[in-house]
Amino acid sequence: MPRDFTTGINWGREFKSSFAAALWMCLLTCPMVAFKINAAENTIDYRWNYLIYVAAGTFILSGVWRFMLARRDYIRQSKAEAEFEGPAPDAPRGPAKTWVDVVMSSKYRNQGIGVGLLVLASLPLWASPYTINILITALIYISLGLGLNIVVGVSGLLNLGYVAFYAIGAYTYALLNHYFGLGFWVCLPLGALASTLMGLMLGFPVLRLRGDYLAIVTLGFGEIVRLVLVNMGDITMGPRGISNISPPSLFGLDLNKVVKPVLLEWVPTMSPNLDLNKAFLFFIMMAVVIITIVVVFRLENSRLGRAWLAMREDEIACQAMGIDRTRAKLTAFALGATWAGLAGVVFAAQVTFINPTSFTFMQSVMILSIVVLGGMGSIPGVIIGALVLILLPEYLRAFSDYRMLIFGALMVLMMVFRPGGLIQSVRETYVYKPLEGGAGGEAKK
Repeated sequence: MPRDFTTGINWGREFKSSFAAALWMCLLTCPMVAFKINAAENTIDYRWNYLIYVAAGTFILSGVWRFMLARRDYIRQSKAEAEFEGPAPDAPRGPAKTWVDVVMSSKYRNQGIGVGLLVLASLPLWASPYTINILITALIYISLGLGLNIVVGVSGLLNLGYVAFYAIGAYTYALLNHYFGLGFWVCLPLGALASTLMGLMLGFPVLRLRGDYLAIVTLGFGEIVRLVLVNMGDITMGPRGISNISPPSLFGLDLNKVVKPVLLEWVPTMSPNLDLNKAFLFFIMMAVVIITIVVVFRLENSRLGRAWLAMREDEIACQAMGIDRTRAKLTAFALGATWAGLAGVVFAAQVTFINPTSFTFMQSVMILSIVVLGGMGSIPGVIIGALVLILLPEYLRAFSDYRMLIFGALMVLMMVFRPGGLIQSVRETYVYKPLEGGAGGEAKK
């Protein structure tokens, strides 16, 4: 196989294809681009130069697209041939490592994680309240993505109504705070427990469903929860929502009145506009995300996590090997719902006002997009996917009219060039190596 993939490209054919794409785009956009009706003078202005710009841009983009597709096919073919032929005698053993493998296996990995946590912890001292609020939202979606990753990425159960558990956690805190005056710390485990119970209630009816049928049922469950919140106006306030939800407190102290003046004297770099209540919520959400990462990582490498992976690959073979599918599915739904409930309680404390329009189907799509974009089953991938999909739209408000177009183009590019996500989940492989003398052997990673 040639080392340079460009030698296998038929440049004449690709040029003709790009030229045909540019011509077709000109024909489609000609009435909208080349002609403009001047209503004041009752005339038509001809803008042929705009049509030339459209043709040139389409030709260039088509050429780049075909070049990238050729490079992708070359890489896939090279990997397939390498796996078929086997490594060369002088080649190093083991699969080729990606940049993610190099970073995660580096001896400075723990130091890098520690520095990153210190930078995040110091953000409230110098960042603006707007930045802190956006980061809290990003951390909430990281927790939601990791929870859905248990259900979709690890267990292979497509859930399109995941936002329902998010809403249950938020409304649990809002209702208990509004009617009974319960605080954040009491409602945090109660919101998680309520979502867990609802996850079990959803899990029982869908034990025999999978694929598209499971997706339709979970989608209906999400809409049922939203409509119940809308129609039970006597309890949930209906579309008006619940306001004046209490933020979390530290031993009943008002941090802005008691702690902030002391910090301004001792830390001169701290922004005087800092809202310590938001900063406290930021640290709470950091702790929730860290606990979520640890728990999800331990679950994936546990006996239960192996059962989830087996169920994702083949449910029939999974059951034939003696794995209890009922227990595996119910625990997946319950644990995934638990983290959604925790995130919902924090969300209600962050915005201090919630209504049913905060928990629509598009929220479920966004959370599922985070899992798919980052990499199904990959914890670092979900974290990066949440940061990309939540932070970029906020910092690219200058392109607000084109954000959905950019989002759609990004998803198409990901599905074509990296269908496994930004950081693919790498499964551990074992190689059986016989001992000397041919007696027995051992499995090594």
